[in-house]
Amino acid sequence: MAVADLAERLDVDPSEIELVLQEDITWRDGSLGCPQPGMRYTQALVDGYRIVLRHGDTEYRYHGGGRRGPFLCEQPAPWVARQPRPPGRELRPRLD
Repeated sequence: MAVADLAERLDVDPSEIELVLQEDITWRDGSLGCPQPGMRYTQALVDGYRIVLRHGDTEYRYHGGGRRGPFLCEQPAPWVARQPRPPGRELRPRLD
């Protein structure tokens, strides 16, 4: 879904999009590492993932988790840290 979204945004063939990173993350809150000004978020840990895609020399970050599918995060929070999940809490890959 992330590759298809980015290809549509850039008006390129999905085969031109490179997967750089896909990792499971436990986000600190409901912003999923991508807080927007003026928004309020749940203050609870959220199991999710981060995907980094590349087209040309530019990287694009997609975040997701909880009930929200992957979305382009243009301004990731500077405090986002990778937090591995405990065993048995892995998510299935979500690249379509």
